[in-house]
Amino acid sequence: MQIFLEALKSGWGALLEYLSAHVLTCLIPAFFIAGAIAVFVSKGAILKYFGPKANKTLSYGIASVSGAILAVCSCTILPLFAGIRKRGAGLGPAIAFLYSGPAINILAIVYSARLLGYDLGIARAIGAILFSIVIGLLMALIWKKEERLKLEGSDSMFKAFEQESYKKPVYMTLIFFASLIAILIFGAAKMWIYAGVALVVLIVILVIGFKKPELKDWMKETGKLALQIFPILLAGVFIAGIIKYFLPQSIVEAWVGGNSIRSNFTASVFGALMYFSTLTEVPIIKAFLDLGMGKGPALTLLLAGPALSLPNMIVIGRIMGAKKTLAYVSLVIIMATFTGMLFGHFFG
Repeated sequence: MQIFLEALKSGWGALLEYLSAHVLTCLIPAFFIAGAIAVFVSKGAILKYFGPKANKTLSYGIASVSGAILAVCSCTILPLFAGIRKRGAGLGPAIAFLYSGPAINILAIVYSARLLGYDLGIARAIGAILFSIVIGLLMALIWKKEERLKLEGSDSMFKAFEQESYKKPVYMTLIFFASLIAILIFGAAKMWIYAGVALVVLIVILVIGFKKPELKDWMKETGKLALQIFPILLAGVFIAGIIKYFLPQSIVEAWVGGNSIRSNFTASVFGALMYFSTLTEVPIIKAFLDLGMGKGPALTLLLAGPALSLPNMIVIGRIMGAKKTLAYVSLVIIMATFTGMLFGHFFG
């Protein structure tokens, strides 16, 4: 009974620390930014550029940052991936979209930087973008002949995804998002005067250029994201605290400590098989770091975990076949392993 109570105490302590240190200055502004992206950036405008006839630089560029717009997990991305693939998306851009969707959403990047350190947060963002492009290009190269045949017989477009966002002048959109990002950055750095200035700019631009229905939709989308993610996130933080209590430090150090190829490969395979709800991988990795996990394996887990899971693999296999799925999963695991080793060598 005493052990049970101590484990709950550990989970509760982790939860209190998280609520006091990260919610107001980090997560709340990030929810507002994610809600704004969902409302004021057209998903259709992003997805329609993935066709096999689209400019390759544009296709891969958009696909590699699509997660910042969509903010979905490894399972939620699957219907979108299936849809754009069915409607004629090239294999390379579709794979880049499949990887980046859950790997680089703005909430995950901000939260990773805030909780795990800016080095890991920045490395996660850069790694996710580069991974999506490289893996997409390699998949397209391996199945080049098949994709050429698909291109010759495909004239499908993305009408089903042509959703219109609210139209705004470019300068107004830039000021709007810049002020939101400034509030997040300065708030996280506890530079309250600058955060206050950014808030005043935001209020002015909202009064001048935004109508009530637009603001209502923004608040609705922000609230929806918060309700979907925040309870699960709190549960993840609480569970991470309990894991930290029960898991012996010696085991963590033995399997994922240091920066060996074994520790990075173990972290990569573990991440690929596990299912992480959006953002829950971050407090779990934080608990592992506190127990002796190396920084290299931590980045490996961040790059392999959100983009893959066992349920995700099964569904992908049904969409594009066992061979392509095996190649995709292998590329993610191998690239995550060696990227983690490289990062651990320089920053560990």
